[in-house]
Amino acid sequence: MKWLVLLGLVAFSECIVNIPLTRVKIMRKTRSENDMLNNFLKEHSYRLYQTSSPGSNIATHPLRNFEDMVYVGNITIGTPPQEFQVVFDTGSSDLCVPSILCTSPSCSSHVMFRYIESSTFLPIGKIFSFEYGRRRMKGVVGRDTVRIGDLVITDQQFGLSVEQYGFEGMPLDGILGLNYPNLSFIGGIPIFDNLKNQGAISEPVFAFYLSKSKPEGSVVMFGGVDKSYYQGALNWVPLIQPGDWRVYMHRISMEGDTVACYGGCQALVDTGASAILGPRKLVNKIMRFLGAKPRGSEHYVSCSLVNTLPSIDFTINGINYPLPAQAYAIKDSSGDCFINFEANPASTSAETWILGDVFLRQYFSVYDRGNDRIGLA
Repeated sequence: MKWLVLLGLVAFSECIVNIPLTRVKIMRKTRSENDMLNNFLKEHSYRLYQTSSPGSNIATHPLRNFEDMVYVGNITIGTPPQEFQVVFDTGSSDLCVPSILCTSPSCSSHVMFRYIESSTFLPIGKIFSFEYGRRRMKGVVGRDTVRIGDLVITDQQFGLSVEQYGFEGMPLDGILGLNYPNLSFIGGIPIFDNLKNQGAISEPVFAFYLSKSKPEGSVVMFGGVDKSYYQGALNWVPLIQPGDWRVYMHRISMEGDTVACYGGCQALVDTGASAILGPRKLVNKIMRFLGAKPRGSEHYVSCSLVNTLPSIDFTINGINYPLPAQAYAIKDSSGDCFINFEANPASTSAETWILGDVFLRQYFSVYDRGNDRIGLA
């Protein structure tokens, strides 16, 4: 799976705000920064390994597509602002970025937060530790001003990692979670909730348009929906229960035959996951139907066969959402096409699928916190 996070406090206007993407260089550590956080870590080192319990006014923020694998956008933290490239993730709830004192090798290749340089930073005295999919992070919680374009939020709690794994080689610095507060690992109020609470957005809604192939054009929008990004009507799907972007799915089928989700299952709509993930046995069954051959952890077909492969249909709330082969089969550097389905490493009592970016590139998605529902078009 994966993950990511957000922010706000804005004066409304009738226009949609677009913000260009840039990347800042990593700064070196300073002695004063080392001393400041090291003192805190010495006092709390034993606790680092425990897990914390947990309308017309639309702000449109650009995202960058990296090879159809991850979509990132820029935010800033602190005063003066320090810029980070983050994944906006409906699968998690917290904003987390590397600290300048992070000792993990992956941190040196990403932007690290220099808290001593921010006049608005406040330490909270809490620690956090979590494992999410193949990624792990441990660190401390701070509070500072965060900005997504013109949306500004003050006193936002966020995680500062001092140790992290699973981020090597990834074109992102951190994660901005857009899930419900009950899933917060750091125990704070998520950014989207603070956007609502501080009146920065007129409606408790956000939405994603993910582009195909091209790096530019993708957006995340807050406070409403820009109808120019989709065709037809939005189909609203109620959540199984408030607290997670999870819906009931009736079945997964190919050419009219059910191949998974017999009798219904759960589907988590997750912008932080690149693939579609499901139970290993059922993913392998679909791969056999497609004639895909395993190669390491992935399954491949000859790209010359892609146009002959069937659509995979996801039936949600009585409506079929076809995923054509051209969407789920992706050409890689070897010249073959891998099928963008993966076995979910997390085991659950109920059959659960994760509908990641391979699905969301086909369907515009709206997340309505006011009515606990998801819209697809």
